[in-house]
Amino acid sequence: MSGSLRVLQLLPALESGGVEQSTLEIAEALVEAGHRSFVASAGGRLVEPLLATGSTHVDLDLGRKSPWTLRHIAGLRRLIEQLEPDIVHARSRLPAWIAWWALSGLRGPRPHFVTTVHGLNSPGHYSSIMTRGERVICVSETVREHVLQHYPGTPVERLVVIPRGIDPHRFRHGYLPDEGWRRAFEAAFPQLAGGLLLTLPGRGTRLKGHAEAISLLARLRAAGLDARLLLLGAEEAGRSHYLDALREQARLSGVADVVAISPPRDDVRDIMAVSALVLQLSTKPEAFGRTVLEALSLGRPVLGFDHGGVGEQLRAWFPQGAVPPGDAKLLAVRAIELLRFPPRLAPIAGPTRAQMQASTLALYRELAATGLIGAGHG
Repeated sequence: MSGSLRVLQLLPALESGGVEQSTLEIAEALVEAGHRSFVASAGGRLVEPLLATGSTHVDLDLGRKSPWTLRHIAGLRRLIEQLEPDIVHARSRLPAWIAWWALSGLRGPRPHFVTTVHGLNSPGHYSSIMTRGERVICVSETVREHVLQHYPGTPVERLVVIPRGIDPHRFRHGYLPDEGWRRAFEAAFPQLAGGLLLTLPGRGTRLKGHAEAISLLARLRAAGLDARLLLLGAEEAGRSHYLDALREQARLSGVADVVAISPPRDDVRDIMAVSALVLQLSTKPEAFGRTVLEALSLGRPVLGFDHGGVGEQLRAWFPQGAVPPGDAKLLAVRAIELLRFPPRLAPIAGPTRAQMQASTLALYRELAATGLIGAGHG
């Protein structure tokens, strides 16, 4: 179609997580608007949903921290020359560096370079690449403040805050899964049936606060509450030592029989909808905290540490769920209050996926309207 864009998104892999979800959402919006969408990554479980949007996937292992990864610079340069994208959008640091070097050696006009800062990365030269986009998308005000604090030389006009959003129809207030799903869930996790379900969604990394969740569970059960805990998405390949340590902690705390650890699942919405409390206990500040919005949109209370993007969302939509980081005693007190006296949450008007998609595509169009760099513009 006339005026259509060609956009190439770059990320390490398509397994699970907020970066991957945002990639799919923008890919879907591009195709729906009549544009061409390309994604380069090492692949993963989300390639099939990506292809279903009408996007094209190219296998490039751009995220492996190894000198061998540098060999992909030439391959990415050839890919860019072949696809002739208007926009190259890097969503992670190593892919961004490879794209930067590939674009620097490109013969002829260059596409516009966009980055999204999805995380509060450790400041330094390696992370600074994420501030070099012609537009630097920040997924929250927390991220924008982080960039300005640690990279004060970044031109303010390059920074664009586009919050991650949710689908308010999919995560509609009061949604509950059907009885068939409930029976299947109870059969898969019999140790969770019958009690107050606490769910902590998050990858199998110490930073997600799994140990803090197990400690909280032990305090709640000591207070007489029949609480059960699901560490949703924590079971991942290569994390066996970490998971063994969590299981040992649960055993020593006397709660092993009411804790379940699962791999990433596609029914996160359903699980949160039947949860008495959704936890966000990351020990390190996070950039956004999408699951906070998803749970609150469903009408489920969220309890989390008041820092980073999680704190930003909780202060805006559910302040009684925000607890100072690391305060285990207050965390337990607040959890007991929320479980014994469940709040009636009103529908929230948080940022939506459609708003995020529209803002991102508008940014692409704005840059593309100036023409390719080196073609009389830029």
